[in-house]
Amino acid sequence: MPEQGFRLSGVEPRRLERTADSGRVNVRLVCPECGSWICGLPRDGMIRLRGGSLDDTSWLRPTRHIWIRRKQPWVTIPQEDVVFEGQG
Repeated sequence: MPEQGFRLSGVEPRRLERTADSGRVNVRLVCPECGSWICGLPRDGMIRLRGGSLDDTSWLRPTRHIWIRRKQPWVTIPQEDVVFEGQG
């Protein structure tokens, strides 16, 4: 989602760094209590947000799919969506 429309509330998240398959270091913000991934730091004006961290997901429709080389055969992805074989 656009960085400008994003605001965290509640406890202060913890930073967690992870090296992607590409070698790039990704920084995520996780819940300090349970360790669940909340979002990634802004990149290109966008926040990578986990849908499950939202209070209301009724409006949510994913349009980007990562790690599709490992998807289950019964998963169908709309042709107009953006797909990535692995993590970039």
